[in-house]
Amino acid sequence: MELALVLLVVVVALGFDFTNGFHDAANSIATSVSTRALTPRIALGMAAVFNLIGAFLGTGVAETIGSGIVDVGLGLHGMSVVLAALLGAIAWNLVTWRLGLPSSSSHALIGALAGAGIASSTTVHWSVVLDKVVVPMVVSPLAGFAAGYLLMVAVLWAARRAAPGPTHRRFRAAQTVSAAAMALGHGLQDAQKTMGVIVLALVAGGFHEGSDIPVWVKVSAALAISLGTYAGGWRIMRTLGRRIIHLDPARGFAAESVSAVILYVAALAFHAPVSTTHTISSAIMGVGATKRFSAVRWGVARSMVAAWVLTLPAAGLSAAGCYALIHLVF
Repeated sequence: MELALVLLVVVVALGFDFTNGFHDAANSIATSVSTRALTPRIALGMAAVFNLIGAFLGTGVAETIGSGIVDVGLGLHGMSVVLAALLGAIAWNLVTWRLGLPSSSSHALIGALAGAGIASSTTVHWSVVLDKVVVPMVVSPLAGFAAGYLLMVAVLWAARRAAPGPTHRRFRAAQTVSAAAMALGHGLQDAQKTMGVIVLALVAGGFHEGSDIPVWVKVSAALAISLGTYAGGWRIMRTLGRRIIHLDPARGFAAESVSAVILYVAALAFHAPVSTTHTISSAIMGVGATKRFSAVRWGVARSMVAAWVLTLPAAGLSAAGCYALIHLVF
């Protein structure tokens, strides 16, 4: 029974990883596609490859997820908590994808882990949630907006005397690099979260000890998120690429570059699972605000922020409901 449940949790975790990929595909490529720097299929293929590479660049975020959020314990109880969290996170991902809202898959998973933990009377490390999740959740969008705005001001000043046509062409070419960097950061952040959950299930089932990540877990999580990325997330891509503000190549390059740097710093320096969605969305708002603040469609931005705020509790409630159903079976 325990082996079968572990295998089920691993399959569901990879399913979450796949939905994470197609839900967050827009994070890496929406700006490049909207500025016509890359065609959609080329952009998706490139993002999938760099997601795969990024997944192997570190394990700090995976260890935070795998051992820092909840103490699931051993046996059927622990695996039921992990399964409920995954199902709750997938449900919220699908709802926000259907609505075209770029919410955070990372925060959906973390909120779901906490919700399943509360429902099952499992210890939730709220200090870790505060330090590694809530604080970065607030800081990363603010940093993305401010850094995007400042970098775009610097770009505008540097290119103030340049001819518009050649400048646009150069920034379109540069967006190939910045989009690849963003995809690398997405793999570094988001694939690790699934790795951490799989390790959590393996420990609960008694099939693994410690928080180190087995090679097969890294490979399977990396492949799942890459395949999901290649499947694409067209609804959310339209929101990020066109509905917040109409981007030009220079602004697309600035938004992607800023977001990539924030993702790398959060993962490698702080082991913090920040949201790629929050980061790129706020950076787009920041670079867009350099036109004029009214150029940003703040009504769309408000809807996105509302989804961000709702993600943790909504995914938590969804996971708690899933745990109640699973508890009836196991």
